[in-house]
Amino acid sequence: MSIGESNSHHTFEHQHTVIENYYLFLLPKMPTDESASAHRQPYYVRTFSKPTVELFEAALPTLKEESKQCIENLLNYRARHTQVKFPRSQSAAVLVPLFIGRAGDLYVLLSRRSASLRQYAGDTALPGGKVEPQDITAEDTARRETFEEIGLIPDRERVPLLCVMEPFLAGNQMVVTPVVVLILDNTMQPSLNESEVTSIFSQPLASFLASSFPFHPYRIPDPSIPYHTTAEWEWSGGGRIRMHSFLTGREADGVKPVFGLTASILIYVAILGYRRAPDFELQPPNAPAQAQQITCALLTPSNPLRLACEGEGIDANVMAESIMHTPQELNSRPDMIEWDKSGREKENAGRQSGQNERKDGDAKL
Repeated sequence: MSIGESNSHHTFEHQHTVIENYYLFLLPKMPTDESASAHRQPYYVRTFSKPTVELFEAALPTLKEESKQCIENLLNYRARHTQVKFPRSQSAAVLVPLFIGRAGDLYVLLSRRSASLRQYAGDTALPGGKVEPQDITAEDTARRETFEEIGLIPDRERVPLLCVMEPFLAGNQMVVTPVVVLILDNTMQPSLNESEVTSIFSQPLASFLASSFPFHPYRIPDPSIPYHTTAEWEWSGGGRIRMHSFLTGREADGVKPVFGLTASILIYVAILGYRRAPDFELQPPNAPAQAQQITCALLTPSNPLRLACEGEGIDANVMAESIMHTPQELNSRPDMIEWDKSGREKENAGRQSGQNERKDGDAKL
């Protein structure tokens, strides 16, 4: 049985015997403050403390120093635009689920989208999708979508938050926020929604900083094909944008490379965690930053992101100004990205019905 197959009698730990380097260590549950239970805060406020690197180190004797430092860096990361409230109808979130491998390295869990999907069939993706009415934060969206797709329970103790990253612009119209978590419990079982996901597999996080093959040659169907490739195109606002693609070593089984937005997100997570640059040029010198791309979309009259702002009563011009001039002191609450609620009653159901069916949270965008 492959790691991507759902079986109620098999845990993540058991399935390691089938897929190399896929193992989740069991850590003790994070302590909670029982005295606070009687005074629960709103759901969008986390009630569980972030884990500490000391806890990981004590519970995982094989945890490498590099992995420890990566976890600590992600825990300490503070995104600049966490308090910008984007229109709900053009907002999405993806989960970046990390776990510790047997040798103490960090791995990221990826999924292969179902071949029966109408859009982006078979693509390699991070779990995620568009915001729904019940979601209050980006973390809510990412965890809910991941549970629906692969059965990873939204338990903030066993799968604690590491950080929320800067938003990305997908398809020049959708704001996608990556949410990075660490899976601590090896008893959790994958339960795939086969209408959306065919299989799940893992890749070393550090491999997204490398231009050469990070895995054994036997997994390479054609050594003449490079592990890392790029493609560029002109950006409407001037400059060029470079997108990256990485082989998975599973191409012989029909698994597509990690590419597009998924690759971009994982590169940036690895850069933030390991605090080192990739051994390839990330972007051309004239490439626009994500904040610039989002701002341009907000200021373009016909762009769906701007139209969504108008439909939800949000001033796109003010939002663009806040994105380009976010003061550093706003970087104190990385886990508090809250979806703008001003447009909940103003959404045009007819106009959005087609978009709401789309899973707009990944490289598939």
